[in-house]
Amino acid sequence: MNIEQARTNMITQQLHTWGVLDPTVLELFAKVPRELFVPIEYKNLAFADTSIPIGHDQMMLTPTEEARIMQAVAVQPEEHVLEIGTGSGYMTALLAKLAKHVDSVDIFAEFTAAAQAKFTSLKIRNVTLDTADAASGWSMQPEYDVIVITGSLPFLPEYFRKILKRGGRLFAILGAAPAMEAMLFKQDERGFWQEQKIFETVVQPLINAQQNTGFVF
Repeated sequence: MNIEQARTNMITQQLHTWGVLDPTVLELFAKVPRELFVPIEYKNLAFADTSIPIGHDQMMLTPTEEARIMQAVAVQPEEHVLEIGTGSGYMTALLAKLAKHVDSVDIFAEFTAAAQAKFTSLKIRNVTLDTADAASGWSMQPEYDVIVITGSLPFLPEYFRKILKRGGRLFAILGAAPAMEAMLFKQDERGFWQEQKIFETVVQPLINAQQNTGFVF
């Protein structure tokens, strides 16, 4: 496989086609080596628009999903980011290339350790990793400019709204299979919330995510 040609094809044939036109995001995908974060047995799928198993019944998001998330949250150089679900570490690396600092947490120590090794090799030093169960809430600082939750949730827990700064953006995938909605939540400077559906997808639930307790009339 010609890696650079495959990378170019991913950008031109997948990302462009799915409406990812932000030059900053496209440059990220050109420069951050996705193949480094894919398990060795799936290297030939590193640039395919498909979910890739990474162990513990977890999957990498597809390149188009990753790119559309990055385009939606529009991370700025002065911003602090919280990522719930480190996974392969690829999304973490993308966020870190744009943000001032990224805090990322995963329930599996194996993922955290593997991601740290990759960040060291890429000289990414603005990421703090932790191994913990973040489904009920987790943070290293009081508030964040951007929050990205990579596992799906039945609904958005209020906790995550509380740790988002005014003017911040929060990405979450909500619902249940076979129909989930990737949502962007924004809180303006007055504290009012806006919601925007970005795309439809189906991804693994965030482990130990809070469940709906029933209908409220």
